[in-house]
Amino acid sequence: MGYNNLEKEIVEIISEISGYEIDEITLESNLAKDLEIDSIKAIEIVVSIEKKYRISIRDEDVTQITTARQIVDLAYNYIAEKEKAS
Repeated sequence: MGYNNLEKEIVEIISEISGYEIDEITLESNLAKDLEIDSIKAIEIVVSIEKKYRISIRDEDVTQITTARQIVDLAYNYIAEKEKAS
């Protein structure tokens, strides 16, 4: 999967869960400060990503995320690992 496609799809997931419009979300958006995403919404985002891409993201990785770019990078790395393993 290409990074740009993944970026677009994850921004759509963030938009759905946060209630912010897609064009209001940048990769540099701080999830808590800019998008008002609390821990419950963050979990919803991660679960949506896990289901969509059939990956499993470790909890300790999730706690390190503060920006949209970090979510995209994390998911991209997990997907790449999964593809390498298959």
